[in-house]
Amino acid sequence: MYYYEVALLKSSAPVLTYAFSETVEIGTVVAVPLKSTEKHAVVTAQVKQPDFQTELILSVSDKFYTDEQMAIAKFISEYYFSSFSEAISLFLPYRRGAPRGYPLDEDKIQIPLLSQGQTHRSAPTLSPSQQKAFEAILQKEKSLLFGVTGSGKTEIFIALMAKMLEEGKTSIFLMPEISLTPQMEKRLKVYFGDAVAMWHSKITKKKKEQILEGIKEGKVRIVAGARSALFTPLPDLGLIIVDEEHDDSYKAMTRPRYHARDVAVLMGQKLGARVLLASATPSLGSYHKYDVVRLEKPYIQNTKVYRFISGDGITAPIIYALREHYDAGGQSLLFLPTRGNFKYLYCQNCGKTHTCPYCSVGMALHRKRRHLKCHYCNFTEAIVDTCTHCGHTPLSSERIGTQEAIEIITETIEGITVEQFDSDSITTPTKLKKALERFAKGESRVLLGTQMLSKGHDYADITLSVIMGLDHVMGVADYRARERAMALFVQIAGRSGRAKKAEVVVQTADPGFFESFIGNYEGFIKEELIFREMAEYPPFVSLARILISHKEEAKAGKITLDTVTRLKEFEEVEIVGHGKAPVERIANKYRFQILLRAKNRVPLLKALHSVDCREIEIDMDPVEFS
Repeated sequence: MYYYEVALLKSSAPVLTYAFSETVEIGTVVAVPLKSTEKHAVVTAQVKQPDFQTELILSVSDKFYTDEQMAIAKFISEYYFSSFSEAISLFLPYRRGAPRGYPLDEDKIQIPLLSQGQTHRSAPTLSPSQQKAFEAILQKEKSLLFGVTGSGKTEIFIALMAKMLEEGKTSIFLMPEISLTPQMEKRLKVYFGDAVAMWHSKITKKKKEQILEGIKEGKVRIVAGARSALFTPLPDLGLIIVDEEHDDSYKAMTRPRYHARDVAVLMGQKLGARVLLASATPSLGSYHKYDVVRLEKPYIQNTKVYRFISGDGITAPIIYALREHYDAGGQSLLFLPTRGNFKYLYCQNCGKTHTCPYCSVGMALHRKRRHLKCHYCNFTEAIVDTCTHCGHTPLSSERIGTQEAIEIITETIEGITVEQFDSDSITTPTKLKKALERFAKGESRVLLGTQMLSKGHDYADITLSVIMGLDHVMGVADYRARERAMALFVQIAGRSGRAKKAEVVVQTADPGFFESFIGNYEGFIKEELIFREMAEYPPFVSLARILISHKEEAKAGKITLDTVTRLKEFEEVEIVGHGKAPVERIANKYRFQILLRAKNRVPLLKALHSVDCREIEIDMDPVEFS
């Protein structure tokens, strides 16, 4: 009899020991009994016969995790403070018998013909500046492609993927959100046909199985999609591209709280694959750490006029600009840094916001559905009109939401059609596809929404970008507030003027800040890096956030103070602050936090591992502080 330690998949349970009559390879997926259920697990080690009674492994599957997957999962679990089970469950296992190291098979990869009589074309023709960047990327194991919006980064990605195909290697192409996949899928299919598969959380189980079968058979050679695409079992991986690498969507908000960009760099090192990060507004960390390859000019250069206006909400100058571009046959983007009807009711008499009874956050007003909703615990109630603190009536609503903005525009400009583009309205891939199709066909003339608008969509007829609420983004209590505001400004301005002359209207009380960096994001990065170094913020230090939540406020407070006491023993780790979290209560649990900083990661990780326990949640390299 042989004895094995196994990690239950998708579980935070500790490693368990089971027996089996035959030898089983490390990394193999097996079925094991647990109480009255059957669980899937991965074999992590062979051990001596223990001094306690063990259950038998029920069956051994043809699925397995490679040594490299096991090693990367081990790093993720240790660095991001999760169980090994949770980390390995990110990955999709290989199947025995899958082809390895196969050369490119022209018969399997159907690259469509461009026109009658033309041979296969596996890469676009690059301009001299694109070709120069392409060659520079091939000289480096990892690099950052810093290309202004509209400079043709996608053509370089396609050329790199085509080169991988020629070399018999596979590629992973990451995008921050599924909102980008319909347009990108279209572009990739033109060159690679069925050799490319789109992968994200919203595709069906059946579709995922078809893709995995295609990978096994060697038909699928490129996997493109959101964060989870990084963990698909592609053999002979030669390239990982992380597009819009600055985007916070790459950071997981549940355990393991990994950052896909950073894990992609690690995977590249472990697997010998080239890693390319790309953005028009790269994160300060990536700019500081990696070799930069530049694309400094748009592919098609057009005049872009910037206009800065004051005020709050949909003001007369905004309506005038929208009407002018609508009458001229152009299309417009309007950006609000709020979600859906995401605005709060507040009292003009005492200034208090109407908050959730279970969480200390404002209840979001959803006028369309006639209710108030907490976006943390999902508690819902009818719209109230009287202040619960002082009894004053009526209540006012703070910042404008997308629904209200649409109502104002459609009521003021006759005949205009507005497409709502946010996470409240775009809830399925089908809704997303249809919304983008309507806009592409010109059926809707204004694309109005939130952060989704900044994610790299490319439409030729957009002649106006209206950017609202940047002052709110700048005012958030976060050391990256200026970087986020500037990146949004550049990204949304960059959605217009791809093929025609364009106008950018920016509503802000601080025009000087944005105006000084038009066309010079690198100048902003260099200035901001000086500020970060002086203030001792990343990328010059490492940050970690410890979150404590408990139904009893006193208990949560005690755990926080006990943890702080233990952390004070580590001289190289600075406790920046501790106390109640900005959102003090969620789902009836009181929340406290501890923010830590260290010049080097090693002592910080050592300190965190010394206090790690079930009662606390550790977020390494946090991007969210609420």
